[in-house]
Amino acid sequence: MPQLDTSTLGRRQFLGRSAVGLGALATLLNSGTARAASAGGGPDLPHFAPKAKRVIYLFQSGAPSQMDLFDPKPGLADLRGTELPDSIRRGQRLTGMTSTQASFPVAPTRFKFAQHGESGAWLSELLPHTAKIADRLSFVKSLHTEAINHDPAVTFFQTGAQLAGRPSIGAWLSYGLGSENEDLPAFVAMVSKGTGNPNDQPLYDRLWGSGFLPSRYQGVKFRSGGDPVLFLSNPPGIDAPARRELLDDLKELNQLNLEEYGDPEIATRIAQYELAFRMQTSVPELVDVSQETAETFEMYGSDSRTPGTYAANCLLARRLAERGVRFIQLFHRGWDQHLNLPKAITGQCLDTDQASAALVRDLAQRGLLDETLVVWGGEFGRTVYCQGTLTAENYGRDHHPRCFTTWMAGGGIKPGVSHGQTDDFSYNIAQDPVHVHDLHATLLHCLGIDHTRLTFKFQGRHYRLTDVHGQVIQPLLA
Repeated sequence: MPQLDTSTLGRRQFLGRSAVGLGALATLLNSGTARAASAGGGPDLPHFAPKAKRVIYLFQSGAPSQMDLFDPKPGLADLRGTELPDSIRRGQRLTGMTSTQASFPVAPTRFKFAQHGESGAWLSELLPHTAKIADRLSFVKSLHTEAINHDPAVTFFQTGAQLAGRPSIGAWLSYGLGSENEDLPAFVAMVSKGTGNPNDQPLYDRLWGSGFLPSRYQGVKFRSGGDPVLFLSNPPGIDAPARRELLDDLKELNQLNLEEYGDPEIATRIAQYELAFRMQTSVPELVDVSQETAETFEMYGSDSRTPGTYAANCLLARRLAERGVRFIQLFHRGWDQHLNLPKAITGQCLDTDQASAALVRDLAQRGLLDETLVVWGGEFGRTVYCQGTLTAENYGRDHHPRCFTTWMAGGGIKPGVSHGQTDDFSYNIAQDPVHVHDLHATLLHCLGIDHTRLTFKFQGRHYRLTDVHGQVIQPLLA
């Protein structure tokens, strides 16, 4: 990992004026954060030739039901309403929402499945657009996680740990690989609200935060109304030359403090002020979709003309990818469907199916898919047994971390693959288990990163996204 050249530090910078100065110096010496002032990544990265340059992560917050979308179990039709066998449940942990249920009746999906493309991928009738790109996708049907509640599970997917405080995956990539565009952030996050459950679990800014990495590596959230980024516009009476003069003066003051104390956060502050100034030009151009063709809007769906929708964010994700943003993450809320799942999941799929498929197609026709890794998935799956009252038309499903499905496409991933299998109840993994750490290791591998070598020393320990775990999923690699 990159190391600081301490030969440039004078006595005053070395000692500082207080324990604060010594603490800042320790951070510099231990972690190599002196490169916080540059746009590039580590000097030894990538570790090997990458297949992908960037990632677009379509995070479906709330946990999509694998049984109703990707993992058909036709044999369950004859078991509707019967008790889930103890030999299947095996006394596994339940959430507080169903732990007091006296019965765990099997609830088969009410949606039809069919195979698609030469790969024969199984997809629900809820995903007609995704079905048309099935041969471009690689499905992982055997994902599993330890987290059983939303916040720790989402945090785990974002940071590799259930407890808040670690850097997010986008921050790790920003730290390791840097930015391809000095006028835009390396890491952008966008949030949309689904129709399936409009009051779904909240999402916190820490999910795209930098944790103990220097703060310049945190994600920048794009908003759907007003300035895309807070305070992007100058206040009344301030024009661009005046703003530039103010920032120049502020930079000189910060530079004096940097030379005095050697605090890496001061270097971060200087770099971020400069990026913010450049973004005043680059971001308005980015979010101005008026030059997109009618065919493009038609491909993404009518919602793509409405800022803040999932479809509009997918279109922006393509525009960000074109401009070299390293990690683009879309969070779409609404998948937490404990009750009335058939109606709720239908709405969610109407939100996401067309736009997700359009993004993959759009990247492909522009020659960007081979160098862009697209990931679609949530934080865990859903139970085969019903939560609440089971009827012929309605059912709900509780959280299920034991097995669930995600899909990937693009740079470094073999298309037309279905990896892993679940049992006849989509309750346990029957073949080729894939842990969240394994998924992270594979994503980093596609970007030319050995996940065991992308580390940061904090409080005396070298941390990494995959903690002390993770294996690259070789069958998924192109």
